[in-house]
Amino acid sequence: MERENIAKRAVGLIDLTNLNGDCSRGDIEALCARAQTPFGNTAAVCIWPHFVAQAKQLLAETSIVTATVVNFPHGGIDIKAVMRETKTAVGDGADEIDLVMPYGAFKSGERAHAADMISTIRAVTHGQAKLKVILETGELAEPDLIYAASMLALEEGADFIKTSTGKVAVNATLESAKIMLGAIKEFGDLSKGFKPAGGIKTVEDCGAYLSLADGILGETWAKPSTFRFGASGVLDDVLAALKQETQPISAPEGY
Repeated sequence: MERENIAKRAVGLIDLTNLNGDCSRGDIEALCARAQTPFGNTAAVCIWPHFVAQAKQLLAETSIVTATVVNFPHGGIDIKAVMRETKTAVGDGADEIDLVMPYGAFKSGERAHAADMISTIRAVTHGQAKLKVILETGELAEPDLIYAASMLALEEGADFIKTSTGKVAVNATLESAKIMLGAIKEFGDLSKGFKPAGGIKTVEDCGAYLSLADGILGETWAKPSTFRFGASGVLDDVLAALKQETQPISAPEGY
């Protein structure tokens, strides 16, 4: 795929993200404005829970949804605390909840605890918000663990499975994406979605993930309801590619 074609596909698939520790209300205002591009809106903004109400107000007249994170970034094991956090976020208007699975517990063999966390948050979000489950694939590392975590999340009601928080050494990779997309295919419900996050910086990065999804789940599968890029910086390169396409072509000298 050429840069321009990839960029056209990618712009509406981006969860434009600011999860910086020093994020301010002014940063949220800038993020929400940036998500409304001349070439179409991004799919969502993804922000800290305490900014949800502000973002909802800023985006009220747009198609952009508000996503937030819970149990983030460390994937703790306190289900009740995460349940309260999620209820508050949903009450503030969050359209999507990105839940960090207790991946440490899962990795150490406590898979029932991870299942309980996901099913509990699914119950809180049911009918109110989309649930994306972050597996933290760079920490799980082993292909069989990534596959097992993917299937567990899908079985417990995740709408999306997401690679990473973006806060660890290894985030989204094509290798983990292949496993997760394969899990969705095997699960057999193509309404389930996939979100690579962390380290996606260029149009070419987007193209690699889209090509992988096209090959595994079909060329019509990747759309905002099933595919997102979790990124803060890739929009710049996407817009650069789209602006380049709209530039008039100068005639060669002598014409």
